[in-house]
Amino acid sequence: MKSPARPPRLAVIVANGITGDSRVQKTAVAAARDGWDVTLIGRSDTKRVQRSRMGPIDVVRVPVPAEYGRSVKARRAHPLRGAMTQFRFPDQAALNHYRASYRAWVRETSAETVWSGAPRRASLKAILRARRAVYRLRMRAFKWEQRRTPKDPGPVRDWRRDWPQLVDLDLAYGPVIEELKPDVIHANDATMIVTAARSAARLRASGHRCAWLYDAHEYIRGVEWPNPRQAWALPAAEAEYIGRADAVVTVSPQLAELLKNDHKLSELPVVVGNSPVREVIGSGSVRSSVREVCGLGPEVPLMVYSGWLGPERGVDAVINGLPELPGVHLALVCSRVNPLLEQLLETSVSLGVRDRIHLVPYVLQHEVADYLSSADVGLTPFRRVPNCEVSLPTKVSEYLQAGLPLVTSDVRVIKAYVEEKKLGEVFTWDDPTTFAAAASRALERRDELAGNITEDVLKELSWEQQSAGLLKLYRSLSKKIPPVPATEVSWTVGETPGAAPIGASSGKSGVPVWTPLGSTRIKLGIGPANYAGQGAAFAQAVSQANADVSVEVVMNHRADTFDYPADVYVDAARLGELDVQLEQVKRVVGRYTHLIVDAFMPVFGRLNGDTIAGDLAALRKARIKVALLSHGSDIRNPVRHMERHEYSLFRDAPDGIAEKLRSKAEVNRRIADECGLPLFVTTPDLLDDLPSARWAPLVVDVASWAVEAPTMERKRPVVMHAPSKRWTKGTDRIMPVLTELHERGVIDFRCAENIPWAEMQALVKESDLVLDQFTTGSYGTFAVEAMAAGKPVVGYISDGVKAATNGELPIVSATPDTLREVLGSLLDDREGTAAVGRASSEFARTYHDGRWTAQVLSGFLK
Repeated sequence: MKSPARPPRLAVIVANGITGDSRVQKTAVAAARDGWDVTLIGRSDTKRVQRSRMGPIDVVRVPVPAEYGRSVKARRAHPLRGAMTQFRFPDQAALNHYRASYRAWVRETSAETVWSGAPRRASLKAILRARRAVYRLRMRAFKWEQRRTPKDPGPVRDWRRDWPQLVDLDLAYGPVIEELKPDVIHANDATMIVTAARSAARLRASGHRCAWLYDAHEYIRGVEWPNPRQAWALPAAEAEYIGRADAVVTVSPQLAELLKNDHKLSELPVVVGNSPVREVIGSGSVRSSVREVCGLGPEVPLMVYSGWLGPERGVDAVINGLPELPGVHLALVCSRVNPLLEQLLETSVSLGVRDRIHLVPYVLQHEVADYLSSADVGLTPFRRVPNCEVSLPTKVSEYLQAGLPLVTSDVRVIKAYVEEKKLGEVFTWDDPTTFAAAASRALERRDELAGNITEDVLKELSWEQQSAGLLKLYRSLSKKIPPVPATEVSWTVGETPGAAPIGASSGKSGVPVWTPLGSTRIKLGIGPANYAGQGAAFAQAVSQANADVSVEVVMNHRADTFDYPADVYVDAARLGELDVQLEQVKRVVGRYTHLIVDAFMPVFGRLNGDTIAGDLAALRKARIKVALLSHGSDIRNPVRHMERHEYSLFRDAPDGIAEKLRSKAEVNRRIADECGLPLFVTTPDLLDDLPSARWAPLVVDVASWAVEAPTMERKRPVVMHAPSKRWTKGTDRIMPVLTELHERGVIDFRCAENIPWAEMQALVKESDLVLDQFTTGSYGTFAVEAMAAGKPVVGYISDGVKAATNGELPIVSATPDTLREVLGSLLDDREGTAAVGRASSEFARTYHDGRWTAQVLSGFLK
């Protein structure tokens, strides 16, 4: 093998949306660190291709139309009889089209009988009678066949017909993969085995050498699939194609033996356990811990269960055993509330233990071990079903890397591992009493058991160790050695926007436009805060990105606030009135499928209280999917902010404001921690206060701010600062430096206060430098607008915000103490400062024109 002229290409493919799939993401990063040119391909939540990046890794999300699936569904169990009775109507939509055409013809022809002469009138009436008879016959035949066609037929023993989604995935992913021309395709799960096999074969037929490997994450013959056709189809597809793979990879030695024996493989699959990246553990990147999120002190015993909640996971035994563990609390780390979780919580209420159960949100995959480390023990209460019996699940590695002893059910592989290494206690999987006893022993022996988590255990259960065999396999399959990467790729690299356009950014004159609530599949409500018009801007972004989404924007308006664009304005002074409250209930329930609630405000007026918490039960009962969006003071805790930032704005806040905002932030943080809903923030600094949220960037009309005029060419540059409230931006702290430089003729300083928006925009466009805030550690709408105008922006930016933007944020950071020095450097290097302005314009287009925000929200808008 020799190093190629170009880096060898790897396509990592998965049938999900990538986000949250730690194994797939870590695979891509490991390969990139080894020098591979990696493309990570997943499924789009919209009807458009979505592109982004993870450092050097291209991320492509592909829409998957259900065209083949629809054609299969249209086929009947009795195809000959169906052809006779259905008259070529494949589905209800085709029948509706026929009915509409018939009614239109009847109206036209019957009218013609009045206008025609006697001979033609008689002929038309005869035709009307004949066609009416045919029409009625077709209607009866269609309904007769529909009644006799089973709604959920059993498997027909052809995986293409039983689970046509596999073919739809291949039709969608295949062209993308083949255009890429990878040297190796890494197919994750049985859902990708067909696509990988066919794409590799087609590439080879075209003369391009391409190897592929199948990564079996689970024993699919042992999964209790909810659909009998899926239960037959996935194992059948695996059986058909696994022997054609150039290599097979799986997650445990036991599963490797099963696959080898089941499919008569010539070689034992390579084992690559899904373990955490050890290098990043203890790096301090995680902003909080499960104990902090639960609001518990170090003396409170805390058990944690992390991961998907399904019937086979056995969490019911944990809930039923809690009454026998007085004083012990349970943290459930889960991504969302599902029917099973609701059922478990109802059980906990009846058992009197609900107050000791805490719903804790997910964090990024590389933060999991640190996040869990403050608990006392980790739980794996799996039921004894075949798929759970044959491997160490990811959570075992995560718990042990977090330093947590285990309490596990007696599933075969985990039980053997825990007992061999003396890492925890074991209970009988279906017996809550034995669980309580095992948990009690583990808590008592906690320090002793934790001491058995040795260096050898941690090294073996690390992604660095596990992925080494995978990287070696890539080289063996491709016969290529990748070159040394030009730059080090961080294990914690985050996803950033790509360059794929989504659509126009605004309507005329910069006024946002969106698809009004209507006949789309997804009917989204946004409100009721609409601060700075961001609800309207988000509405435009998501409706332009996804034709399936229509939106209604709601704004509570007051006499002293500007009415930003919205569909519905609610008088904030009347939110306590019953008729207004009932009007909001009627407007929301039955009309929305999704709802983004901003600033934790209630959506039914004050019918159920002053926060969204009181409305959630009704929204859940109405089956409305809800997410919470935070803008700033609704979640930013003044006490914690002052601890983090020397020049925090709250140090200069008028009397009483900091305490008022602290109380609000604490209430909203509890709501966020307990609701189990998707969480989003509009500025990255808020991740310090809401670490489980995702950053959905502010959206501005980038095009309306663009300006051709060059910057930093005046002898005396124009420097602008525009405080809305001086204490929030640190204006009084920086004014002495700016006044002095202005009086010396070094700069032309302009402080813009209380001026119309249009005049403000003109001042920004005329400036050379824009000073934003020096008190929050982040940046807001005004800074984005200035960057969109290509202006270098100066403000105080915290290390957390720099990390959240992957170091790409071009704002020049300064504090009141360093401002003089920073301005001096910018004035001395005019060319470099102008380059900052160009980078600022590019950053605003990349992150803040709505495309990236729409993609962040796309996972929620399903």
